[in-house]
Amino acid sequence: MKTNRRDILRGAALTGVVAGAGALVACDERAKAPSPTGVDAVGDKISSRTIAEAEKLQGISFTPAEREQMIGDIEGKLEALARLRAVDMPNTDAPTLLFDPRLPGKSVRSQKNILVLSKVERPLPDEDVDIAFASVVEQGEWLRAGAISATRLTEIYLRRIEQYDAKLRAFITVAPGVARLQAAKADKDFATGRVRSALQGIPYGLKDLVDTKDIKTTWGATPYKTRTPDNDAQIVRKLQRAGAVMLGKTSCGALAYGDQWFDARTKNPWNIKEGSSGSSAGSASATAAGLCSFGVGTETLGSIISPSERCGATGLRPTFGRVSRHGVMALCWSLDKLGAICRSVEDTAAVLSAVNGYDADDPSTARIGFTYDSAVDVSGMTVGYVPAWFEEGDAADRAGLEALRGLGVTVKEFSWPELSFDALVEIVLVESAAAFSDLTLSGRDDELLWQEPQAWPNTWRAARFISAVDYVQIDRLRRKLMQEMRAAFEGFDALIGPHFAGGALLATNMTGHPQLALRAGFAQKPNRTTTDNEPAEGAETFRVPRGVSLWGDLFQEGKIITLGAAMEKALDVAGERPSGF
Repeated sequence: MKTNRRDILRGAALTGVVAGAGALVACDERAKAPSPTGVDAVGDKISSRTIAEAEKLQGISFTPAEREQMIGDIEGKLEALARLRAVDMPNTDAPTLLFDPRLPGKSVRSQKNILVLSKVERPLPDEDVDIAFASVVEQGEWLRAGAISATRLTEIYLRRIEQYDAKLRAFITVAPGVARLQAAKADKDFATGRVRSALQGIPYGLKDLVDTKDIKTTWGATPYKTRTPDNDAQIVRKLQRAGAVMLGKTSCGALAYGDQWFDARTKNPWNIKEGSSGSSAGSASATAAGLCSFGVGTETLGSIISPSERCGATGLRPTFGRVSRHGVMALCWSLDKLGAICRSVEDTAAVLSAVNGYDADDPSTARIGFTYDSAVDVSGMTVGYVPAWFEEGDAADRAGLEALRGLGVTVKEFSWPELSFDALVEIVLVESAAAFSDLTLSGRDDELLWQEPQAWPNTWRAARFISAVDYVQIDRLRRKLMQEMRAAFEGFDALIGPHFAGGALLATNMTGHPQLALRAGFAQKPNRTTTDNEPAEGAETFRVPRGVSLWGDLFQEGKIITLGAAMEKALDVAGERPSGF
């Protein structure tokens, strides 16, 4: 008789030794005969043999007497876990434990909510395509001056979506009715002299992990492709109050991983033979191709930075706790963050100023304002760098570093933590496995299109073999890294480096530090996969954007945006557009 996955995993529960090892890797001595499927039958009882086999998954060893002594305790734990799994836990049910990137002993300086953007010198272009690729800062100035209406700007983007999205698959749902209503409201406000924010009348794309009332929010995944929320997420409400115009829901890799969603793979507009990376795939692709003014993305471990690099966009991952996640799909409660994907650095400040702030519905949010002033002189700043990162980097990385030096910034070596922190990636795997435990236990994870070893279904099954004891030790390691990062940032306004060098993406996501990715140049690259596998020798290459990152201390986004804006001007490569769009 075939044993289904639900029965196997019910038996594979967390024990004092291992999370579910026994029922999956061993069989009782009374049940050694192969099953019709070619897999050894799973025994009904926990035995010493079960525990001995499970020990291999943890790299530990007990004596026969110790194993015998554990059996009764383990059986009791299995009964408790069976009751636990009978409790309905929707994705909105968060753990009681909260992550705070701020460590004791050092206060974070308060900030006022101040936004001072650069003065716009360029007049409204004649061509719609030039208007579409203009920055948020420029478009906002033209709107407030009456040079263009929100309705016209919205129609430009709706036409471009209709014309180009079939090539890119950057939108899952387009909402022209909603967009036109919101644009008309913005125009009415402009006509009466009511200015809400720098985003008033600005059309944007919203990652399809973010709830929108009566508009499908699919999470990019087959099991949820008809899901329609009853309420808007907090960030949607804030953008509505700011007067921004939602064009539709941009694509995301299924359940926030990669660029493959239930109906297509989202493409990179610079090379449509490859995907746009993930998982804020649609927001980056649509923004880079001029299908919206900016995109809203989310990041747990690279989902803003990676597609921004791939598509040549500018991505800001704010400090953990800057932006409310209420009404946004939870992947990892201690890591998820929302941020902006734009075509220019200063645009990220305009977006962050509108969405920043404490929210009682998300207890992880901080009561800290956001200040950005374009007039700040960067020459008084000190930026760190790790020499080895640039030795291993390319011309674009080094161009970013030289641009900083040319701005009069003090550049000196940064003491990157020597702590080995690779094990922290398990936090992503364990938390996400818990967030979508129902898919694993029911077997509905088979409905997800991506089923390779590195895809969610497999990593979530494997995550069940991380013991609770080791998971606590991993969390303690995270605290050690936070302490080392706090010490490393003393005396520095920012850190510059290649996006993924030295494990910085993993480390700074774990510590909650903000990261800004901006374009620094171009390079010849072959088609890349979601996981950037090495291509075959002699593969065809394409000219694609390359970027560099700035990291700031906690809640110091204003500094890295100021530095990034000055670098962007000095590098003078952000204005080039992907051909064919």
